[in-house]
Formats: sequence, C-alpha cells, structure tokens
Amino acid sequence: MKNIKRILVLGGCRSGKSGFAKQAADHMARDKKIYLATCVPTDREMNKRVKHHQDDRGPDWATIEEPIRIHETIERACAQAKVILVDCLTLWTSNLLLQQTDEAGIMAAVDLLLGALNRSTCPVILVSNEVGYGIVPENSLARQFRDMAGLVNQRVARAVDEVFVSMAGIPVQIKPGQIKPNQIKSGQVEPGLFNGKDFGNGELQ
Repeated sequence: MKNIKRILVLGGCRSGKSGFAKQAADHMARDKKIYLATCVPTDREMNKRVKHHQDDRGPDWATIEEPIRIHETIERACAQAKVILVDCLTLWTSNLLLQQTDEAGIMAAVDLLLGALNRSTCPVILVSNEVGYGIVPENSLARQFRDMAGLVNQRVARAVDEVFVSMAGIPVQIKPGQIKPNQIKSGQVEPGLFNGKDFGNGELQ
C-alpha cells in the first residue's frame, strides 16, 4: 500500500494535461487500465470529443462513465485494475453543482473521494482544470463553479503524493516542492528551502 501513488495533474484547456496523465498511466501498466470518465455528453460536438478520446486510448483501456459517485467506482474498480485514471474533477464538480449541491455537499463528496483514494489498492491519477487564471465570471453560477473548482483542487492536491501542472504541453512537477507557510511569513523563500511537506490544513483564498 505504501508504494501506491496518487497523482493529480492540473492544467488549462488544451494544456496537455490529459495526454500527460494517460502517458503516466501507460507507464504504470500495460493492461487492466481503467478510464473513469465524469463527462456527460449533451450534444454532437461533445460526443465527437468523447469518441476521439476513446480511440486515442486504444483497446487496452476500459472506460467507466460515472458523473457523480466516482468514489464508489474507484472502490469497486481498484481490485481488478492496475491503474485508474479519473478525467476530470472539474466536470465532476460541475455535475455536482448542476444537481444543486451546495459547498458543504461538494466538500462532503470530496471527503468520500479522498477516502476512496486512501483505500485504493492500485494507483489513481486524477485530472483537473485550473480555472482561476481568467477574468472574474459575470454570473453567480460561474463564480461559484470557479471557487468550488479551486477548493476541490486544493483539497485533492494536499491529499495526493504528487502534483503536476501542464502548460503548453510541458508538464512541471510542483509536489513535492511546495513552500512551508513559515518561510513565506519570514520572507525567507529562496532556492533550497523547498520541501515536500503539507502546506497546511485550511484552504488558501
């Protein structure tokens, strides 16, 4: 159990995050790979995207579609799988919001997810979008989604073993490597002070 990795891959749209996550999963296993899709196709264009991703993965992948209760899918699938790839947490968060789930409910769903990750008997790679780099959205639902996506990413990032950010197709590892809070407060952030310890228990704003 100690050697089982939990990895989060972040990035913007078309940043290469999903491709990198798939490559990481392919490196971990040649077969018994599970793709846990949270997407719910609602139009022809989305169905075309889904078909493209399925063709790109190839026959050595099995796809499970689950938009909400991904913790249950991980717990069921990990016994037979060699690696599970969850793509993505952003759509999962959106699905929860569209079901009228409030912040407390989404955080409770994250608790269930983290519990499943801790109990998983195979590696789990999670993909999520970084949506906070753009302008402030003009409507309340979009702002709520942006905030919830950021909080979900923070909680999952603290719980996993490794975090990568993909930018322009280039993946960069950021965990281990984050800064200790006392180093920020003292103004002593400099090369050589980075480490792989937890950043803290509360969400950063």
